[in-house]
Amino acid sequence: MDSEYAFKASIAKEMALLTLMEKTGYNMVQENGQRKYGGPPPDWEGPPPPRGCEVFVGKIPRDIYEDELVPLFGKAGEIYEFRLMLEFSGENRGYAFVMYTNREAAQRAIQMLDNYQIRPRKFIGVCVSLDNCRLLICPIPKDKQKEQIMEEMKKVTDGVVDVIFDPSSTDKTTNPGFAFVEYESHKAAAIARRKLIPGPFQLWGQSIQADWGEPEVMQHFRVLYVQNLMPNTTEDTLRREFSRFKPGSVEFVKKLTDFAFIHYRSFDDALTAFSLMNGAQIDGATVSMTLTKPRGIKGGVSGRKQQNRGYQGNNGTAGGGGVLAFHRNNGRMMAAARDEYHLDRRMFPLVPGTPLTPTSLLSLSQTQMCSAISLLDFYCSLNQWAQPEYHLYSTPGQDGTPLLLCKVVISATWTTYLPDKLCLLLEDAKELAAQTALLPASASGLTISCAFIACFLLYRLAIFFSGYVILFIYYGCVTFIYFIIIIIIIIIIIILYI
Repeated sequence: MDSEYAFKASIAKEMALLTLMEKTGYNMVQENGQRKYGGPPPDWEGPPPPRGCEVFVGKIPRDIYEDELVPLFGKAGEIYEFRLMLEFSGENRGYAFVMYTNREAAQRAIQMLDNYQIRPRKFIGVCVSLDNCRLLICPIPKDKQKEQIMEEMKKVTDGVVDVIFDPSSTDKTTNPGFAFVEYESHKAAAIARRKLIPGPFQLWGQSIQADWGEPEVMQHFRVLYVQNLMPNTTEDTLRREFSRFKPGSVEFVKKLTDFAFIHYRSFDDALTAFSLMNGAQIDGATVSMTLTKPRGIKGGVSGRKQQNRGYQGNNGTAGGGGVLAFHRNNGRMMAAARDEYHLDRRMFPLVPGTPLTPTSLLSLSQTQMCSAISLLDFYCSLNQWAQPEYHLYSTPGQDGTPLLLCKVVISATWTTYLPDKLCLLLEDAKELAAQTALLPASASGLTISCAFIACFLLYRLAIFFSGYVILFIYYGCVTFIYFIIIIIIIIIIIILYI
């Protein structure tokens, strides 16, 4: 029934989009994780609208699409282009960009629709969109010159026009370990980010990260993911080694088996530690590392002004790969797919006929598990326990949004773990609960629970076997007493007889 309902909903959505195109005369094309309506509109002549004509729309409910959004935003003025960001599943990502034919219409849209209630208790946010044409890349070897960086970036992305070192520094020619790559347009920068964002890419044999070139995004890159650690290396050792160049620079350390996350207080400290410690020896092991962001931190929304507004989003081109174009053709929707794919979060295409075999969780390397939920499942499987149970609770937030909390129950050890923080997203609540169960104190709690169970079982066994001992002693004593009584009676009889 669910699949039938989903199929009917999908057909209804496509028919609604087709009706919108038939009514307005606009075409629609889906590419690089976004669906573009218009750009340009029918009968448009001349160049695209100037900067300042585009607005950013955030907090869009996931079940709303262009058939509702375009007429709503069309009330502010003529739309040049509407871009809705999409997930791989086809759901919208919660944000969109609307470009009008003039600045006045964009300003009118902000005045009319910012904080507009689009569903009961669901308010969208609208603000001006700034075209960001820069990407931040880091860390890069400090011996590389501007020309070398530009040459390498042109090999992996298109539209590179300049490489800029720290713009806040007085000396803009010295390589500080990171650089801003300038592109010819925001679209070129977004496509480049799309190619580079799934994970670190290699330049000069070194893992490089990329994101929007914004100061607030740059400060998020302050975590070192360190690999190839010895099992006996402690968090105290890592804190001491990674803060040797600047005591107090490490905020906290989290070690899991043979890898760890070193959180620094600033981007500059993390970058310095990377240049000093990559390839260093710790407890006899040569460590390797990459610079990354804390879990849950997203990059800026392509330079959009969204601070203090609670908008959530990612880059303008994240989402599904390939291109799907919609054309008006005798009332039917035609799809034209391009034969290419994009790597995203280390995903690869499943080729028909690929052999698949059932795999035990225990056969995986722990480095293949990037979430606390997976690690806790692994820990339970390793001990032949039942999988952890997650119980969901909620409490109303200040704005009425439910704040979530997950409780983890390990039935095999009769233990319960409760985080000390509330979350907005269910996935974050489960992840935090699993992290709480995996904390050193919690892990020791699991060990203590196991020891308690062992002692309890020994106690029960002792009671079980002691019962037999007591019975044996009891019957032995009774028999002995009977024997003594019989002897006494015999002696009395003998005495009386004599």
